[in-house]
Amino acid sequence: MAYVITEPCIGVKDKSCVAVCPVDCIHEGVYTEDGKVYDMLFINPDECIDCGLCEPECPVTAIFADSDVPKEWQHYIQINADFFRNK
Repeated sequence: MAYVITEPCIGVKDKSCVAVCPVDCIHEGVYTEDGKVYDMLFINPDECIDCGLCEPECPVTAIFADSDVPKEWQHYIQINADFFRNK
């Protein structure tokens, strides 16, 4: 399991989550897919240690454990992974 950043982060990028991440797996960036631009923070699923410290720090409730991502934002699981795989 890893944590995932979802749609509420787009354009916000508060970075409170970055400050508490013990493994520095949260990165700012822009990812484009099918004409949609995702300008947000992303969690590297290969580096995330599932500590959950980032989730309560998010002021816009954009961070979820991958098993808890709301249905309408499920595609963000793949978007977070693809952001790092396509670098």
